[in-house]
Amino acid sequence: MTEIHTTAVLRSSERVIAGTTVVALSGEIDLLTAHQLSARLDMLTAGPRPDLVLDLRSVSFIDCAGLSVLRRAQNRAAARDGRLRLLTSGTGFLRILRHAQLGGVFEIHARLPNALAARPESGDTSATAG
Repeated sequence: MTEIHTTAVLRSSERVIAGTTVVALSGEIDLLTAHQLSARLDMLTAGPRPDLVLDLRSVSFIDCAGLSVLRRAQNRAAARDGRLRLLTSGTGFLRILRHAQLGGVFEIHARLPNALAARPESGDTSATAG
């Protein structure tokens, strides 16, 4: 039997650590939840030099609409001389990025302290596990 997916839920919480906004997401980032997330990330990237870490460790599903939202937020942050880092410990997400030809596009960290300590001037946007 085919499962029909109709009740996507995305929860988020935010906190600021040493000037960096950490957005913890849990649930699913897909066509049904992308608009909600995009609107929030637009607000967080509206000012000068936005500094964001998106914690995706509790995200159970992401589709192309979700990837598009992440890429848009990254572009908005960069256009305002800011940064967006992704926090994930799952190899599945990295595999999805590679299949979507986004393997070296995002700055990725496996642990929050590493994401917060990463230096912006390094220019490294590759997917790392550090």
